[in-house]
Amino acid sequence: MTGIQNGEAAKAVARRPARKRSASATRTALRAAAAFRFGKYGYEGTSVRDIAGDVGVDAALVYRYFGSKEALFNDVSGTGKIFEPLLEEPVEAIPDWFCALLMGQPRGDFPHPVLSVLRSSGRDEAVARLRADFTDVFSHRLAARLDGPDADLRAELLAAWMLGTSLMRTEIRPPALVSVPDATLERYLRAGIEVLLGPARENDDGAAGDGDGQRAVGDD
Repeated sequence: MTGIQNGEAAKAVARRPARKRSASATRTALRAAAAFRFGKYGYEGTSVRDIAGDVGVDAALVYRYFGSKEALFNDVSGTGKIFEPLLEEPVEAIPDWFCALLMGQPRGDFPHPVLSVLRSSGRDEAVARLRADFTDVFSHRLAARLDGPDADLRAELLAAWMLGTSLMRTEIRPPALVSVPDATLERYLRAGIEVLLGPARENDDGAAGDGDGQRAVGDD
């Protein structure tokens, strides 16, 4: 997801007064920060204080939520675990959850977890594990909670969009995406997430429309 430079971006998000972060979102941000720290510096080179600082909370909260540094390491050793708290959120709260994840994660020189998997030894095995994690969380468990047709496809598209956005912000860093104000980014993220959470409408001929009887852009 997105990386952090000296923890400042995550701390700034943590201080945002507009929306109080839930306990679930805080756990998610801590898992994300831990995954980046452990991935870059290893277990010995990562401290609980560093992880907490990246998210803008006290180190005691890490121990409260996870018990120990070792338990947190074990918790995030599977990539899919970062997204498991999503399944505890009501469907209507999923946009809040994803926005907290994308804008509250570390930013800067930390490795993106997907790239860490692709660069790892035993690449085929690592990719298979990543696929299994996301299939379980999104294709099966999240899709089962969505109404309407193509729930598995919409859940997978949501995962793809979220991972793609975080990868772009972390590794590619195009100018508009890395400089956009939080409020503007959040507005677009929410619009897209809400579209995928709800079933697409269809015209009489079966083509997806925009909800006003018009065909999708690009259809002649």
